[in-house]
Amino acid sequence: MTRDAAHEPRAAQFRIDLRGIASWLSARLPLRVVAPLENVLAGGIGFTLRVWELMVLTLALQIGMLPLMARDFHRITLAAPFANLAAVPLTGIVVPLGFVTLGSALLFPGLAKLLAAPLASITLVLLHVVHWFARLPKWSYRIPGPHLWVVVVFFTFALLLAATLRVAHPWQRRMASGLGGGLAACSLLIVLFPFSPARSAGKLEVSVLDVGQGDSLFVVSPRGKTMLIDGGGAFGGFAGQNNRGIDPGEEAVSPYLWSRGFQKLDVVALAHAHQDHLGGLAVILENFRVGQLWIGREVSSPALAKIEQMARDGKIPIEHETRAKSFAWDNVEGQFFWPEASSAAPSPAAKNDDSLVLRLRYEDHAVLLPGDAERDAEREMLSESGPDELRAEVLKIGHHGSRNSTTPEFLAAVKPRLAIISVGEDNPYGHPNAELLERLANAGVRVLRTDRDGAVHILMDGKGVEVTCFLPCLPVGGSDLQRAQAPDHKKNEEQQ
Repeated sequence: MTRDAAHEPRAAQFRIDLRGIASWLSARLPLRVVAPLENVLAGGIGFTLRVWELMVLTLALQIGMLPLMARDFHRITLAAPFANLAAVPLTGIVVPLGFVTLGSALLFPGLAKLLAAPLASITLVLLHVVHWFARLPKWSYRIPGPHLWVVVVFFTFALLLAATLRVAHPWQRRMASGLGGGLAACSLLIVLFPFSPARSAGKLEVSVLDVGQGDSLFVVSPRGKTMLIDGGGAFGGFAGQNNRGIDPGEEAVSPYLWSRGFQKLDVVALAHAHQDHLGGLAVILENFRVGQLWIGREVSSPALAKIEQMARDGKIPIEHETRAKSFAWDNVEGQFFWPEASSAAPSPAAKNDDSLVLRLRYEDHAVLLPGDAERDAEREMLSESGPDELRAEVLKIGHHGSRNSTTPEFLAAVKPRLAIISVGEDNPYGHPNAELLERLANAGVRVLRTDRDGAVHILMDGKGVEVTCFLPCLPVGGSDLQRAQAPDHKKNEEQQ
């Protein structure tokens, strides 16, 4: 009872009520069970308060870290407070026991081995607990990073609320309620991200992303329909290197889309089932809401089978696109020139000539995207297409600038004024091929390369074609091909 005065009135009253309950039980129960029952009552209440304290602390930390987690990791983890209820106590055992085990290993190796067994078991339990919570569906999801003004307002409310709770004032409760409401509103803005993505309204956007030795292109229609063509792929390193490489889908493509505020993709298209095109798509299907998956020829590829299974699990319709198929988005005409439809059994392996070849035309301007199509596919397209069907001001060079792609006949039919090569710096394949570069130079085609210029951003409207690069690139020659001022969202893009 002497400790009651050290507590706030409500806490002191709570202590008095507990003693009253204990006295009431003592008067009605045998003396031999009173003391154990009081101990059980006190222990249970103490344990409950400890759990509640841990939950409140975890929630405070999660709310305080919310904008930074969303900005740096693009993840909202709703299960974290509950996971911490188990993880924090287990960590409180693992850390000191780990230090004792390491220290004893220097003097008593036998004792260290005995301590290492329970240490390993507890650590394994900790990992299983965290992984179990991480696998809960919809309790963790990816999200674009919050706008700077939201972060500033969030921390302003948080600091003012913390200061208000520590200063006695007649209006403290009202001020705390108002600031708490503001903090909750900012938290909802971060968690829900209700903002529209950054795009160039009324223009067709085609962005050739820098994913190293691979392909990934992002298309936005004049009214905001979106298509991602390929996602790059994890590359095992060049000759003499042991690094597995990064996943461009997670490290390049997703951050680019999040930097512009995109959370949904109407279409994800796979040019063909080589690793440098589909390797990053598994992450894309996890990180974004996808409307449809477009693929060309079916092949017996475990990697493609995984992508298709993920699409089926996510109830994403799968469409096979072939020559002569087309679509229309906001006055943008999309036409597939390859591959040919086939009733044969799926090929046992993917080939470059399986690639989707797509031309996007808006007003009087067009861009041709041939994937990795090579000489044979180009020859077939030329034989089956009219004189001007393949014409396009902008050509994404096939197969990263291989000498087996963009033949002189194909180049003469397309008549591009700008060529873009998606290629990895210092790649071991010699891409882009010197012979191809000479061919483009002789044809008067301006060349941009992702290894040298970074990501290339193209805007098309009825007036012309505008081009910007991640790194400063020289103006593209011609009256209707010009270097444009980068839109506002490029500032975020260039940070990726």
